[in-house]
Amino acid sequence: MIVFVHGVPETSAIWRKVQAGTARPSVALELPGFGNPRPEGFPATKEAYLDWLVDTLVGIRQPIDLVGHDWGAILTYGLVLTRAEEVPLRSWAADIGGIILPDYVWHDFAQIWQTPGAGEEFFVSQRAQPAAERAAGLAALFGLSLEDAEEMEAAGDEVMASCILDLYRSATPNPHASWGPISPSTVPGLVLAPLDDPFGDPKKSEQAAGLLGAQYAPIEGASHFWPYSAPEPALAVLEPFWSSVD
Repeated sequence: MIVFVHGVPETSAIWRKVQAGTARPSVALELPGFGNPRPEGFPATKEAYLDWLVDTLVGIRQPIDLVGHDWGAILTYGLVLTRAEEVPLRSWAADIGGIILPDYVWHDFAQIWQTPGAGEEFFVSQRAQPAAERAAGLAALFGLSLEDAEEMEAAGDEVMASCILDLYRSATPNPHASWGPISPSTVPGLVLAPLDDPFGDPKKSEQAAGLLGAQYAPIEGASHFWPYSAPEPALAVLEPFWSSVD
């Protein structure tokens, strides 16, 4: 079973094109608070989301090919580095590999969200803009279709914003500080590198792949939200990888 995990600020809808492009059975998980209610008392920290992911994967009760994007990728790395023995993991694939290196520095948006006051003001300012204007800006910045950008924007609400703030504030100075050191994965892995991702660094991703004992796969013409904008090139990399562990 292929299990897809989305990132920020997204919902499971980001995987619909990738799922439609493969004949393999799959499920796209939805992080608590992202397109659904935030469970009462849920702290929305990286540890809480990793606990949730482990519990969810255990409940699937069959071998899993895990694919993570953005924060889904970070949670995938956290699982691989610290809790892989708890789940029936057959393989994993994830992007933004440089994020688990010890010298990783968060991007500008993350640093705003991690700053009390500034993070809250960011989302208030975003919600004050017309939805069509936000979607058009997102589409232009990341090479998305207007339809996909509108779908992303429509899912954003105060619940998601509160989860984003708590999640990023739980991950300072970077994920490695909590989930390092990096050691080779005990199951086959693949680090994806969309080459047009403004939040990624292909050289850092390749370095992380080497430390994890994983394969490295650049994806030409793919930006950060590649499940939306480049599903075919991504599947051209993923399908042979899945076949190699069949």
